Amino acid sequence: MENELRAAGARVVAGVDEVGRGAWAGPLLVCAAVPGEGEPPAGLTDSKRLTPKRRRELAAQIEPWVADHAFGWSEAAEIDEVGMTEALHRAARRALDALEPRPDAVLLDGRHDFIGRPWPVRTQVKGDLTCVSVAAAAILAKVRRDSLMAEIAEEHPGYGFEKAAGYPSPTHRATLAEVGPTPYHRMSWAYLDDLPRWRHLRRVRPAPGGQIPLL
Repeated sequence: MENELRAAGARVVAGVDEVGRGAWAGPLLVCAAVPGEGEPPAGLTDSKRLTPKRRRELAAQIEPWVADHAFGWSEAAEIDEVGMTEALHRAARRALDALEPRPDAVLLDGRHDFIGRPWPVRTQVKGDLTCVSVAAAAILAKVRRDSLMAEIAEEHPGYGFEKAAGYPSPTHRATLAEVGPTPYHRMSWAYLDDLPRWRHLRRVRPAPGGQIPLL
C-alpha cells in the first residue's frame, strides 16, 4: 500500500493507528509512523495478535527502522469534554504535526477518517495486517500506552491497569465498584450508570448548541 501511494506521487507516507479507544481509564493514544529504508522488522502484524513480550521486542526493532514516528495523546478529561470522535481527531493531528518532514499521504487503520482535511488520508480496513507503516504505528502505540498504564498501576493499585491497561477486566470492574474511579477514568462514560455508589459522579457532556441532553 505504501508503494502504491509513492507510485502515485507521495514522497512521505505515514501510517496511523490508535490504542485506548475502548478503555474505561487512561488516555487515548495515536501513533504516526513513517517507514524507513530497507526491509521492515520481520513479524509486523496486528498488535493484538502478539504477546506483550513480542510487542516489546518488535517495538525495539521498529524504532531504529522508521524514518520518524510521533505520538498524540488525549487524556481522559479531554475525552470527557469533547467526546471520542473529536479526541481521536485531536490526538491524530498532534501525532502527525510532530512528524518531520510533513507526510503528504496518510494511511489510517479502519473505515472512518477521523483526521480530515488538509491531511490526505486513505483509510484501510485491517490496515495493521496489510500496511507496514500502520502495523509499526499500532505496535509502538500499544507498547507506549501499556508502559504508561503500568506506571499508573503503581499509583492506583488494584484495578489491574498493569495487565488490562484500563479496559474493563473483572479485576477492574470489582475494584471500581468498591473503591470508585481514579483521576484517570473517563467520567462521561455509561459504565458509571451501573455503579450505584458512584453514578452521581458521571459527567454529562452538553449536546451541540450547549443544551444538556435528556437522559
